[in-house]
Amino acid sequence: MISEKMKVLANNNSAIRAMFEEGNRLAALYGRENVYDFSLGNPNFPAPEAVKKAAIEILESSDPVYLHGYMSNAGYPEVRSVVAESLNRRFGTDFTADNLIMTVGAAGGLNVILKALLNPGDQVIAVAPYFVEYGNYVRNYDGELVVVNSKPDTFQIDIDAVCAAINEKTKAIILNSPNNPTGVIYSAETLTALGEALTKKQEELGTKIFIISDEPYRELAYDGAEVPFMTKFYKNTVVCYSWSKSLSLPGERIGYLLIPSQCDEFETLFTAASIANRVLGFVNAPSLFQLVAAKCVDVPSDVSGYDENRKLLYDGLTRCGFECVFPQGAFYIWMKTPEPDDKAFCERAKKYNILPVPGASFAYTGYVRLAYCVSKETIVNSMPSFKKLAEEYGL
Repeated sequence: MISEKMKVLANNNSAIRAMFEEGNRLAALYGRENVYDFSLGNPNFPAPEAVKKAAIEILESSDPVYLHGYMSNAGYPEVRSVVAESLNRRFGTDFTADNLIMTVGAAGGLNVILKALLNPGDQVIAVAPYFVEYGNYVRNYDGELVVVNSKPDTFQIDIDAVCAAINEKTKAIILNSPNNPTGVIYSAETLTALGEALTKKQEELGTKIFIISDEPYRELAYDGAEVPFMTKFYKNTVVCYSWSKSLSLPGERIGYLLIPSQCDEFETLFTAASIANRVLGFVNAPSLFQLVAAKCVDVPSDVSGYDENRKLLYDGLTRCGFECVFPQGAFYIWMKTPEPDDKAFCERAKKYNILPVPGASFAYTGYVRLAYCVSKETIVNSMPSFKKLAEEYGL
């Protein structure tokens, strides 16, 4: 009865969501405070007070027809101008409103640019471990996801592996930095080398290859780490951004797609993406939160709570004997499992009401992801259970 594509998705529902639902089941049995759910990247910290004030001000002072009516598929021009000016101040760029399309979160932006770029059979490279939905987004437009592993010691991009995967059908590579699930920030050195390699590949094959930079965690970086701005390293780079994490607004679904003028066939690509925003059914990004984003575009992200949780969880896990990647950004810890089967490890963890996400869900086995965007109490209270789990493995 239903679409064959959707039948596959229905049978293979996201493990992240499945673990989240398992958390709800266990909470009903044992009490929410006794379940240590590290599955979903749902910020536990409230949005800044500036967001609330901006929303109230807009609702009280704006013309209702203007506020709640249709607009250009690319979004309010004045909002796009404000965002462009903020990027220019921060990164020394020269964007204008004409480089930006307001989108329904970064996920909406990813679907818009993939709709605009892909023909059936085109290939998109993802660097594992990667966010599981990339494969679904690419398949939405009859593309093929090609997976290459990152470097096992650093989880930086393995440029030789990327180049080996490129052929005449390669249309794009999706990058995510700070990375979900590892917390790694791709270095300027890595991105410089990748940009040079992709430029050579374009010339060699006579094709256009795009970097699609998925950036919902750009503002969440620690210890003074800088997140390199991707458009500076390669001509054909587009950026998908979301305020979901930086302002704790995942449910509001507000973000943007940035297409620099330097991209090949810029005007055609921008027009195609604007139309894709409409024909995918988004029509335009939510009007109220476009205006809220413009008022809050330079509100700093308070990462202090995440940073405290990061150190607390990392220190606690390593004291138990687990091996982890110390995250530079985002709000995830990437932990090596003491047995090769990460799904089996997650089943054992459930005995102690611990809910991680298996690395297999990110196309990289032998690890689990733990989201530390939870309350501090969840981390503190989980440690005796982690200790018991470690002891099962003789750690």
